[in-house]
Amino acid sequence: MFITVLAIILILIVIFQIAKASEYVSVLKGEDRAFKQNNKINGALMIAFLILGLIGVFWCNHELYPKTLFPQGSSSVEGENVDKLLKITILLTGIVFFATQILLFWFSYKYQYKEEKKIHFFSHSSKLELIWTAIPTIVLAILIVYGLRSWFLFTGDAPKNAIQIEVTGHQFGWTFRYPGKDGVFGKKYFKDINATNELGLIWKDSAELSQKADPATFDDIIMGGTVYLIKDKPVRFIINSQDVIHDVGLPQFRMKMDAVPGTPTTLWFTPKYTTEEMKKRTGNPNFVYELSCDQLCGVGHWSMRAVINVVTQAEYDAFMAKQKPAYYSAFPAKDPDNIKAAAAVSDSSKPVKVASPADTTKK
Repeated sequence: MFITVLAIILILIVIFQIAKASEYVSVLKGEDRAFKQNNKINGALMIAFLILGLIGVFWCNHELYPKTLFPQGSSSVEGENVDKLLKITILLTGIVFFATQILLFWFSYKYQYKEEKKIHFFSHSSKLELIWTAIPTIVLAILIVYGLRSWFLFTGDAPKNAIQIEVTGHQFGWTFRYPGKDGVFGKKYFKDINATNELGLIWKDSAELSQKADPATFDDIIMGGTVYLIKDKPVRFIINSQDVIHDVGLPQFRMKMDAVPGTPTTLWFTPKYTTEEMKKRTGNPNFVYELSCDQLCGVGHWSMRAVINVVTQAEYDAFMAKQKPAYYSAFPAKDPDNIKAAAAVSDSSKPVKVASPADTTKK
């Protein structure tokens, strides 16, 4: 591929040099007719490229716009600010793009070389410089202020009723932790990470590490691959990484945030539609909300994704009621359900005393 691209570039350079050499030879020989003719052709081609380019822009927009996430709209309340800012930015930059490109090609045609034309030269215009400096500065300042307002909203304090979910990235997957019934996340320590304790929750005392078990970790719920959110209820993500820099990308919610090792980051948003509602809105029965890694993090980066399932409050409560704390998965013997089951088996294994005929006679 590299050799092919290099060969194409070299061929284009050779063609360009040959064209320029032939042009110079014609001028040196006094044959300026060819130069003037080529000049007119190039001027006409500029207009042709302008028209074809604009047609291409509108055609690409017509064909590709429906395939973007824009027509669906933001799936979060806060993400609507992002859509609004993006529309304003596209409008402003679109006006500048069309104005500059049309003027660029038109000027190349209008002011092509002619013998009777004389160059007008001026060295300085403070008024012109002030205009082309002040206007972009003001526009960009407005966009920056608007963007920062939205950014401070997403990364600021979440509403008090927000669900708290810890998101941990690692090569190459995502792990989610819910605080459990006590509503408090237990403490973690990286030296406690092992095959049965992937987040390093402090489940037991350690004289070597001079630490005691944290009771708040006993009811924490850990999930991998899928995270559940509630429609119309704010959710706050506390984002971590166990190895390299990752990035929590939430395209449908118009959110993203880096996952940095050793430095927790946060963002919050409010889902507007359940997953089932989005299937109807998009006409796609296989639609899922996606959490992707938006930071190149290694050879398996392409596969680092998770599914977000937005449900109603009743569905969420029913689902969470079935979940068990990760502590019981690591220590099954301490699971109350297992203890009850073991006790029931023990009781059923005891011999049952049967009354003897003599006892029956006495009665």
